[in-house]
Amino acid sequence: MSSLTDRRVPGLVRGSLITLRRRCGKPTCRCADGAPHETPALSYSFQGRTRTVTLRAEDLPAVHAALERYATARQRLEDEALAGIEALRARVGHPER
Repeated sequence: MSSLTDRRVPGLVRGSLITLRRRCGKPTCRCADGAPHETPALSYSFQGRTRTVTLRAEDLPAVHAALERYATARQRLEDEALAGIEALRARVGHPER
């Protein structure tokens, strides 16, 4: 897949940064007897399936920042929703549980 640095930096990204570890299958490669190849990737779920986007090392800061923005926005939305529930409970006369 193309690098994020080739396109606009994403504002928000949902998922987790992971490291893919695999052997390439070439008998003369260093991974045949040693450590597997490592590639950074974003793992996320979509329509009930786990998907991955492989990344380059230079993509990591932008993706990490986008993940942090997503977490902040999600927490802000959760706080707003809970405040709305509390306002509704107060309005209809239900005590806090």
